[in-house]
Amino acid sequence: MTWLHSRRLRYLAGVAATLFLLLLALRALFFFGFSAFDARALLSDGDLAKTLGIGVAFDLRLAILLVLPLALLAWLPRWNLVRSAGLRHLARAYLGLALLAVLLVYILDFGHYAYLGVRLNATVLRFVEDAGISAGMVWQTYPVLWITLAWLATAAATFYPLLRLERATLARPPRTIGRLAVAWGSACVLLATLFGLLGRVDSLNLENPVPLRWSDAFYSGNGEIAALGLNPVLFLHDTLEVKPVDFDEEQARLHYDLMADYLGVTRRDAQALDYVREQPAQPGIGNGQRPPNVVFVMLESLGTSAVGAYGNPLNPTPNLDRLATQSWLFRHFYVPVTGTAKTVWASITGVPDVSRQETATRNPLITRQHTLINAFDGYEKLYMIGGNAGWANINALIHQSIDDVRLVEERHWRSPRVDVWGISDLDFFKESDAILRALPKDRPFFAYLQTSGNHRPFTIPRDNDGFQAEQRPLEEVQRHGSRSLEQYNAVRLLDFNIGRLFELAKAGGYYENTIFVLFGDHNTRISQIPHMPPAFEQLGLESNHVPMMIHAPGLLAPRTFDEAVGLADLLPTVAGLLGVAYRNGGMGRDISQAAPEGERVVPLVLREGTFPVIGGVTRDFLLQMQHDGSAPTLHDLRSPTPLENVAERHPQEFQRLLALTRGMHETSRVMLYRNVRP
Repeated sequence: MTWLHSRRLRYLAGVAATLFLLLLALRALFFFGFSAFDARALLSDGDLAKTLGIGVAFDLRLAILLVLPLALLAWLPRWNLVRSAGLRHLARAYLGLALLAVLLVYILDFGHYAYLGVRLNATVLRFVEDAGISAGMVWQTYPVLWITLAWLATAAATFYPLLRLERATLARPPRTIGRLAVAWGSACVLLATLFGLLGRVDSLNLENPVPLRWSDAFYSGNGEIAALGLNPVLFLHDTLEVKPVDFDEEQARLHYDLMADYLGVTRRDAQALDYVREQPAQPGIGNGQRPPNVVFVMLESLGTSAVGAYGNPLNPTPNLDRLATQSWLFRHFYVPVTGTAKTVWASITGVPDVSRQETATRNPLITRQHTLINAFDGYEKLYMIGGNAGWANINALIHQSIDDVRLVEERHWRSPRVDVWGISDLDFFKESDAILRALPKDRPFFAYLQTSGNHRPFTIPRDNDGFQAEQRPLEEVQRHGSRSLEQYNAVRLLDFNIGRLFELAKAGGYYENTIFVLFGDHNTRISQIPHMPPAFEQLGLESNHVPMMIHAPGLLAPRTFDEAVGLADLLPTVAGLLGVAYRNGGMGRDISQAAPEGERVVPLVLREGTFPVIGGVTRDFLLQMQHDGSAPTLHDLRSPTPLENVAERHPQEFQRLLALTRGMHETSRVMLYRNVRP
């Protein structure tokens, strides 16, 4: 009966080979179609072969894992794939479903990477909680029907040769093969399976075999290089397997004294991890009549690379460029983590959202946060968004954290919805202005305006006050910070609407006595930005580096800041301008006060997920490391070769940033829970 073994081995080997070739084709598609990293830079260091070798090993492991259920069916003692037509039907159903599932993960991974620059991981579950909005955005942005057809066609094109393989092996008449040949063949298959699952030849240590792990892909410390070496199915599984940990008390206490100095904590308590400090009132600004109003304007998906004031040569933002000459302009402003919900969180709480598997707004245990907005006594407080504030559960943060806040959202507007994100930004500004004009004139107001138009599907509404889309060659807009002509015009429309907002504020009579704070929430991932330093592309900083300006024409003289400043610093800075005393338990600090560490350092999360890459950035340097402090590297942001590790050339800066970066990250994790209001 040795022929049974031959047919089963040939069938299983053929299935594994077919699946492996499919995974290789998908890897090639990712490399040529989605990876933004310049392969020539990899080739110069010999890293391309090493990285792709790791990726191919992961692909082989996945192919073998997919075959293991078939191997079980093939080697059942009596009823098996050779003898039972019913089991062969079951095997076909399994293969069909497995193909559909694997291909779907790859489709999601390609879209996830194209948008966020990160391979698919456990954080994708946060989109499931807003499935309706997420699905609407996908439907309005992508050719879903064509993608679905391609998904089904690829699955069918792969399934057909597998069906032919079954007929050519399991269903063909038996022929006798010698036992010795079967034994040799079986031994070779077992060894190949062992090496395929372990992922490397040096793993054959019978006492302690060490398999290839996801972390091996991050050997270089560069996320773009690592992305080439990961398999999205295995990486998603690995990140889902990890149980999230709130924070590391041991590490937080280890860095407590350093962070107490950094934050200016006077009443120290390392045991309780207390970071609260009382800030007395500073000399404020104002016109002597009543305190200034404050208007936060969050600029959806707007990075510095898209703004003329930061070097974009296509003149897409004339209104913002003009404001930049009349405002406090921040050249090196960073959001700590990419993502709109995480920006909303940090701008309100002063704590970077470093949660690892979901946004902090989705954690019901911590959404009641202490915010400096409540120190603005006597202010009318409004949060306005053109869509649904239930998105990412930000309404819980707003209602529970800001006292007496008036939340105005989709259901309150009279204007029609234009896409999944609600009404157009232009209508949003017009109706928001009407609300602000109707407020009591004897009280100041704090208003947070959250825009949404500069986001897929980049809708340009019909009623747009005469805005005209501009036609430029696709190659030209892609060379200067936009992924498409639609995105380029969405930036132009956002800028156009900002111009209209200030016209409305002037006509409404509150322009001269208002502090306008305009900031981007994150940048969309781009691959060509020649007008920006190479570091922003090669180190991934373009996602975190966003425009920020404080515009108060009747109150503040124009000024340019060259220090690194973070999103968490916004409210302490505004509170300082207002002359308000406040209690602060977050990471933010007033930028008008000297930083005790000398040159300011801003904490970043450069790659999100269960295993994040963290960073500390100054005006001139970036230190990045794995979340556990391993593999730290220092990079010169002004260098033409920013990937180079310059730690040995700048040992003092390296050691300074090494301690601060880990300390700020671990402290931020603690603050998510310690900044909760009773």
